Amino acid sequence: MSRIASIVSLSVLSANTLAVQSDPFLWLEEVEGEKALQWVSKQNDASLKYLKNNSAYQNIYENTLSILHDKSRIPYANERAGYYYNFWQNEHNPRGLYRRTTLEEYKKAEPKWETVLDIDALAKAESENWVYKGMQCHYPKYQRCLVSLSRGGADAVVVREFDVTTKSFVKDGFNLPEAKTYVSWLDDKSIFVSTDFGEGSLSDSGYPRIVKVLQRGKSLDAAKTIYTGEKSSVSASAFTAYDNGTQYQLIYESTSFYTNNMFLLKGDKQVKFNVPNDADYIGLNNGKFFIQLKTAWQGFAQAEVIYADINDVGKEHISFKSFIKPTETRSIEALDFTKSAILVTVLDDVKNKVYRYLPKADGQWHVDHVKFPETGSLSVLNTDPDRDDFFVNYSDFLSPSSLYLVNGTSLEFTKLKGNRSHFDANQYVAKQKFTTSKDGTQIPYFIVHKKGLKLNGKNPTLLYAYGGFEASMLPYYSATLGNNWLEKDGVYVLANIRGGGEYGPRWHQAAMKQNRHKAFEDFEAVAEQLITDKVTEPKHLGIKGGSNGGLLVGAAFTRRPDLYNAVICQVPLLDMQRFNKLLAGASWMGEYGNPDNADEWQYIKTYSPYHNLSKDKQYPQVFFTTSTRDDRVHPGHARKMVAKMKDMGFDVLYFENMEGGHAGAANKEQYAMVSSLEYVYLMNRLR
Repeated sequence: MSRIASIVSLSVLSANTLAVQSDPFLWLEEVEGEKALQWVSKQNDASLKYLKNNSAYQNIYENTLSILHDKSRIPYANERAGYYYNFWQNEHNPRGLYRRTTLEEYKKAEPKWETVLDIDALAKAESENWVYKGMQCHYPKYQRCLVSLSRGGADAVVVREFDVTTKSFVKDGFNLPEAKTYVSWLDDKSIFVSTDFGEGSLSDSGYPRIVKVLQRGKSLDAAKTIYTGEKSSVSASAFTAYDNGTQYQLIYESTSFYTNNMFLLKGDKQVKFNVPNDADYIGLNNGKFFIQLKTAWQGFAQAEVIYADINDVGKEHISFKSFIKPTETRSIEALDFTKSAILVTVLDDVKNKVYRYLPKADGQWHVDHVKFPETGSLSVLNTDPDRDDFFVNYSDFLSPSSLYLVNGTSLEFTKLKGNRSHFDANQYVAKQKFTTSKDGTQIPYFIVHKKGLKLNGKNPTLLYAYGGFEASMLPYYSATLGNNWLEKDGVYVLANIRGGGEYGPRWHQAAMKQNRHKAFEDFEAVAEQLITDKVTEPKHLGIKGGSNGGLLVGAAFTRRPDLYNAVICQVPLLDMQRFNKLLAGASWMGEYGNPDNADEWQYIKTYSPYHNLSKDKQYPQVFFTTSTRDDRVHPGHARKMVAKMKDMGFDVLYFENMEGGHAGAANKEQYAMVSSLEYVYLMNRLR
């Protein structure tokens, strides 16, 4: 490093050190600190007293809870070895039942279910606040499974081996202590484990970077190391892929949030995939591996899906073929593999379509459209390399979710299940519109409201967006939104701003790092369009976002407080000078940049909500929510923002759930409460 570079680095380090030292609310980052929790309790008490005293609260809460506990809702299930497994929560089992049935029973209106694991009973017996986090079973018998259980909903889990036949935990089976852990079956006697192995085993982001093989009956100390990733990487893990009876073991190191190194295990050798490090591995099918490009490469287009022979991995030059290309309006959302075909889900101007690709003798593909409505969201479920039939779930803003069984040969489909309608959809209309952002880009958004809406600027309107990490915001049905907002003459708007994945990686990359402001400009353009069209006006316009969306609305109200009168900021990132030092924050520098780098801090500081608060501005009353057990986005972000705003004299509401993880709630009762608080807040502010 040159002397000048060293001086610059020291200057940045000194500036950041001074910034930390001058932050009077740093103590709120101590998650379980006594002083911090006393502060949280005080804020919670004040906000709950204010919001729950609203006469509408109890009715909204009971209505929301009844919707969440509706026994007629679809019990989504995954097929394994002839059984359909479902995780179910209700008023009697708030923590949930893991249960199963047969396809014959599943087709019935009221199937008979066999309980496999009762999480409520387990939590009671062990005096633990268990939250179910998933079950990974060994293919092809699916008898032995690895159950992940979280305390209070955190990302960190304990992992135990479970036998679904005996419905009991395996004595002397795999049993891993609490950590952010990745596991996958290697064979019936051993598993891949990436976890906290002690000092130096975690990345800067707090995720495991060492992959080991653990034999049943052995301790973690006896596990054999097969791969060690860089400390600066996000994480490393390994998994087994199955293709026509053949097993392939792969190691995956996320070198950043959007780059990776991938290796194929051949005995003791690790053979690297010679592909761009930002390409996404999709899967294996008939001896071919499929990837999606994030940048143009070797004559293939950005976002194109290409494939090659798995046996060619390790060769300097691999012969790839094109599978499907994006268009200006179409992005590729997902590939799912069946016994004879590949199912492709695309987004075309933010509306889903599904196609079946069948291989032809000449090496080409025969393509059929699976003809579902093209006005909402489609999800392909329950695909299996051993059969061709599959499930499809469909919903839109006014149509409750319906689950269909699709014949893999004829593509004819039969409705299996359907959620009942909780509000009269005939009274409402959902439309897609476009507006122009500051740089001239056309931004799509959806608007839902009662028919005959008066364009007088007085309609209470809720605007939602996310705008990050290539996540697409799609039309969806929400019974609680319909009951608690639309039926109260509210207008709902879903904006598809840049940073998301609605038009593929180009849409995402357009708002990364130094271009982050474009996501905010897109959001503001939609807000201004709603005002121009006299749908609403600032007095009646509210905004909502969570996680990265919490950063979005935090930036929105600090940039343009004149545009909004209500802000719901959920589990947010807000202190963008310290986000990379808190919990998993370092993993997101690929999205936002590195605040410790002087050049990158120059653009990050222009929108960091915590640093752009001003005593001289007039902000709307903001409602912040987070969770003490969120071990992904640190609750200190929301805590410090609230403390700083209160110190400046601003009226702020705050609720921190003591459990729930990044989801903000650990069970349906908690979700119903937080959701009801939000609707009461919106009614108070926007009517």
